[in-house]
Amino acid sequence: MNTTEWRTYLVTAASRSAGRSTPEVVAAALDGGVDVVQLRDKGVSDRERYETGLRLRELTAEAGVPLLVNDRIDLAAAIDADGVHLGQTDLPVSVARERLGQSAVVGVSASTVEQAREAEAAGADYLGVGAVYGTDSKDVSGDRDGIGTERIAAVADAVDLPVIGIGGVDANNAAPVVEAGATGVAALSAITAASDPAAATEALRAAVAE
Repeated sequence: MNTTEWRTYLVTAASRSAGRSTPEVVAAALDGGVDVVQLRDKGVSDRERYETGLRLRELTAEAGVPLLVNDRIDLAAAIDADGVHLGQTDLPVSVARERLGQSAVVGVSASTVEQAREAEAAGADYLGVGAVYGTDSKDVSGDRDGIGTERIAAVADAVDLPVIGIGGVDANNAAPVVEAGATGVAALSAITAASDPAAATEALRAAVAE
C-alpha cells in the first residue's frame, strides 16, 4: 500500500461528531475524497468500537480506502483492518507485524527527530507527526503540543518515511504543514465536527493540493 499518496487522513472521534454516528461521518468524508481512515473513537466500549469498525470496514472497502485502527492491534485484526497506528507507549512495530502480517500498514506517532528515526529503524510505514498546532483531543505533554512546522521540516529531512502532520490542522492552516515537508495532513475535529464533513474534506484536500 502506497502511503506516500495519502494527502488527507481522517481520525474518528465519536465525541466530536455533533450527534452523528461515526459511520455517517466516515461515509461523508469518503464522499469528500479522504485518502485513509483511522478508527479512534476513544471513550466508547470495546464492543461498540468493534461494531463500528465492522461497518467502517464495509464502507472503506467499498470506496477502496485503507482503514487503520488506533493503538489496538487486536481490534485491527478482529475487523480485518489494513493496519494500525501506534503511539510511543503502545506495542512495538514488530508485534504489529507478527500479529497482522508483513503486508499490514503500521504507522507510528512521533514528535521528535529521535522518535522518527527509531520508528523508521523499527520498520514503520509512515509517521504521524504532531501536535503541529496544538490539540485538545487528547492529553499530550507541553513538549509535544504545538511543535510547529519547523519540527515537521526537521523530521521530514531526517527520515525517508511519509510524514502526516496532525494536531489542530484544518483547511486554513494545512498548506504550511505540507510546504514544510509533510506528504499529507490528518484531521479530527476539522472533519468530524464540521457541519458538512464531505465539504470539509474537500476543502482540506484542496488546501493540501495547493
